[in-house]
Amino acid sequence: MDIRRNLPLLMIICFLSQMGGFMILPLFPLFIEEFGLSGWMMGVIFALFYVGKVIGGVPAAALYRKLGGQRALIVMLFILAVCMGGFAISSAALLFGLLRLLQGLASTGLTVIVRSIIGDGGNADNRGLYNGYISSSEGGGMVLGPVISGWLALHWPLSVPFLLVTLCCLIAMGTAMGMKTRPKSEQMIKQDEPEQMPGLDSGADSVIPLNNAHENKLLPSAAKDTAIYDIAVDDMVTASPTSSTPDPAHADSRTGLIQRQQLIGYGTVHFLEMSAYAVFLTYFALYAAHIMHWDPFATSLAFTVAGISTLAAAPVAGYLSDRMGDRLLLCMLGMLMIGIEVVVFLSTSSYAWVYVGMLIGGVGGACYMDSFFAHIGDHIPDAGRSAVIGKIVSAAEIGSIISPLIAALLVEYVSLYAVFVFNLVLIAAAITVQAVMRSRYRAKQG
Repeated sequence: MDIRRNLPLLMIICFLSQMGGFMILPLFPLFIEEFGLSGWMMGVIFALFYVGKVIGGVPAAALYRKLGGQRALIVMLFILAVCMGGFAISSAALLFGLLRLLQGLASTGLTVIVRSIIGDGGNADNRGLYNGYISSSEGGGMVLGPVISGWLALHWPLSVPFLLVTLCCLIAMGTAMGMKTRPKSEQMIKQDEPEQMPGLDSGADSVIPLNNAHENKLLPSAAKDTAIYDIAVDDMVTASPTSSTPDPAHADSRTGLIQRQQLIGYGTVHFLEMSAYAVFLTYFALYAAHIMHWDPFATSLAFTVAGISTLAAAPVAGYLSDRMGDRLLLCMLGMLMIGIEVVVFLSTSSYAWVYVGMLIGGVGGACYMDSFFAHIGDHIPDAGRSAVIGKIVSAAEIGSIISPLIAALLVEYVSLYAVFVFNLVLIAAAITVQAVMRSRYRAKQG
């Protein structure tokens, strides 16, 4: 797939799907409450969304490998359209739960497929920038979604926003159908050709040959990061031209071990980040209302500020990720900025200061997401990249289920303030894991 030609279409797809998700986010509890469901049943329906997100990553990766990016996107967007249309006409708790489960599955599937397309179609010099464009388009959807649905809810029944989201999903499907794919014959020729090093052929997807990874002094910084930090490459590369060839069985075993270690490290970091994000999404509105004594409009404006910040910062963060050549450092800085956001609203209820904190947190989220997925694209081989991303995203969504439950216990037995202390602990743990991973990469460099 020609990533440069299809990137604007991917951005439109992500904008529409994210806008749709954030259109129904504030309305869904009010909508299903109209049907007289118990609090427990509503909680189960909410949880099923995250269950779907947990189980959706691996099947989405398999679908991507089997059908390709374009067809896999169309399938996921069709599922989302069915879910949104189903919400608008449904009144039964069982059907709500099933649709909510499918919505979570398709939501994770879209993330896996889009990030896999970027990882496979980009290279070490542009993955961060391309991921930044995707994050920026998602940020635009985050800004507009709540505004549109809030206005509609004032003048129309609550089912109308769901019908509009259905239309958005169908438009996104049409956009995906317009994506350009290479003919199979061209793809086979491309696979048979030797891949070029960055800088030698700017028009081709580029990777660094394993046996030249120690000779990268003249490569661009992002490519140098790939060559230097990739543990599997560093362990398997020969020490000198006269060294003996490593035993293939031992090399395969060693590579498998390294990839499992990488998967555990990446999965742990994203698990912690998504856990913190789920706590924030679930409890910030309650904290703002009961501790800061804000009205709903002021709270919504805080989310809008964060969305605008992400929208503006994501392309710049992606560009810096490519140029710095140290993506994990930018991930850590992003998580630190998210922590600053939390510290600010724990320290004051001033509108101006909290909005500044949200601005900083939005930039931090862009830095983390752009660099994290670009780093995976740099270090995971093409053949297994989509599967790894699928496993990481699915495992991380387990945190979206567990962390709000822990936070609920803290609300019940301690206080709302303790919830965001817990949030800060999760952020600090994520930074610590990334610091350990980065130190190991740098040790391999030395």
